[in-house]
Amino acid sequence: MDTIIAYFQYIWGIFFNMNERFAVIYIGCTILMAYLVWLYRGKPENFIRFLVPAKVYTHRSNLLDIKIFFMMRAMAFFGLLSAVFFPTTVSYTLLEWLSGTRPEGFEQPPITWQRSLAATVIIVMASDFCKYWAHRMHHEWKVLWPFHAVHHSADVLTPLTVQRVHPVEPIIRNIFITVLVGIIQGVLLFAMIGRIDLVTIGGANAMYVLFNALGANLRHSHIWLSYGRVMEHIFISPAQHQIHHSVAIKHHDKNYGSMFAIWDWMFGTLYIPDEMEEIVYGVSDGTGKPIPQPYNTLTESVFKPFRESADAIKKQRAAKEAPESKTDTPVTPAE
Repeated sequence: MDTIIAYFQYIWGIFFNMNERFAVIYIGCTILMAYLVWLYRGKPENFIRFLVPAKVYTHRSNLLDIKIFFMMRAMAFFGLLSAVFFPTTVSYTLLEWLSGTRPEGFEQPPITWQRSLAATVIIVMASDFCKYWAHRMHHEWKVLWPFHAVHHSADVLTPLTVQRVHPVEPIIRNIFITVLVGIIQGVLLFAMIGRIDLVTIGGANAMYVLFNALGANLRHSHIWLSYGRVMEHIFISPAQHQIHHSVAIKHHDKNYGSMFAIWDWMFGTLYIPDEMEEIVYGVSDGTGKPIPQPYNTLTESVFKPFRESADAIKKQRAAKEAPESKTDTPVTPAE
């Protein structure tokens, strides 16, 4: 009983934690931005119906999102997702090694706000770079796609859809971040910082505070918000991420970025809409035609991807082991 009480206290604390996208302050910012979008569109309907349409929030897909949310939060509560997330350990191990290369050992550089700001930006960009490639791998590797398909199978998008993920996915992402961000933090500590003293707001990384306040919760929603062509080369807008969830062929494998669009721009996966587009969400058959919901229950969303991934491995092995068709004599045209 104590564990159950502690779990629900943890859930309640989410709404007051500046590191959480669902913090009350960010929800308030989301409502404000939705209100401005509603005004810009000329008040097309009652604002409450515009903000939380019943057909979206009572949809079976959203009900599954809620179940997965509580499951993923339970895993986080028991520390199951953080078991492979230890960039600090990597950074200090690297720092100790680098310090040993100097006869005089490690000397802590002076701490300035400029250095702290530089560290904040570098670490956030490194983390975002890892998220881009981890996300892209889940799309392009058939073995990993079934786990990410759980997220893309959402038929409607709500802020809770961000938590509609299979546990395997954040574990792989955390391994990436642990290695790359850990190394970068170690180099920063050694070369210019001395200690990681990030610029924070309310105890949270300042850049993530701005990201969450400026529309992060609209990324998984029915509300279209574009930043414009210039800004969408730098930052991923809610509209761009909604396009990423589209079944349309022209939208496939686009806008992998989490916070920054520069990675998509750099590696050729950027899609910038010219105008508001009608989007059908879910997974398709590869031709742009939606397929029936593959994960109707929490049990299916957890266990079915393992079977699908195993099937993908078997197919890849079979393709490699299949003998190539050969002919002993050349084929000549019939006379």
